[in-house]
Amino acid sequence: MSTLVSEYFDTLSERQKAQFEQLPSLYSEWNAKINVVSRKDIEQIEERHILHSLGIAKYTQFVSGTKIVDVGTGGGFPGIPLAIMFPEVEFLLVDSIGKKVKVAENIAAAIGLTNVRVKHSRSEEIHEKFDFIVSRAVTAFPDFVKMTRHLVSTTNKNACHNGILYLKGGDFDDEIKAFGTSVVVENLTDFFKGEFFETKKIIHLAI
Repeated sequence: MSTLVSEYFDTLSERQKAQFEQLPSLYSEWNAKINVVSRKDIEQIEERHILHSLGIAKYTQFVSGTKIVDVGTGGGFPGIPLAIMFPEVEFLLVDSIGKKVKVAENIAAAIGLTNVRVKHSRSEEIHEKFDFIVSRAVTAFPDFVKMTRHLVSTTNKNACHNGILYLKGGDFDDEIKAFGTSVVVENLTDFFKGEFFETKKIIHLAI
């Protein structure tokens, strides 16, 4: 079992452990064909992509039947690690770049994820409703909110209020100022150790 994930999540089933264990080699294989992760990061994929994605699972838990859309999923982050962590939650992984969608689709199939759909689309073209939108910093936060807020359902069933869960690094105080008290920002160093996480945060915008 991958030591980093098991260090922070000690209640994984054998199936979940096996799925997480397969991810690094699968991404390495696909990355050799289609560049979805930087060459530098592929060697650190467990920390910089898998564990980073799971910051959302440290911030909140989702009840069975929750619907989540991962906008700008690329090769499947944060959607695939979260789908492993929450097998009773439905995930739609969306990206406008077809070859990246192909990678996410193939990896989800290879590890037997049955709670994941993948779609080659822009978020503006999707008309379903979801409890949460998740993403890893695909654009400036106000622009992302404009592009995606129509996807959020008004019916809340989780302890965490419906909205956007956005993983982002660096200084973005100006980007979130306009949202006032609707925004919560959590440092990932509250959950994970290591230099990589020192500038990484999760933004929760309640919608």
